[in-house]
Amino acid sequence: MSKKPEKATITTATIEEQTAAFLKAGGAIEYVGKGKSGQIAPAGSKQISLKAR
Repeated sequence: MSKKPEKATITTATIEEQTAAFLKAGGAIEYVGKGKSGQIAPAGSKQISLKAR
C-alpha cells in the first residue's frame, strides 16, 4: 500500500509571515464590506433551470 502524502499545516505565525512578506513586496489589502464579494464577475449572472426537460 502506498503512503498518503501528509497535508501541510498552516499556523498563525505562517499566515502573519506571508502577510508581512506580501505587504513588504508592495501588495495592498482592500477592505470588502460585509455581504459583498471581492471577486469581479466577468459576465452577468447565469440562470439555470433545475426542471427536467
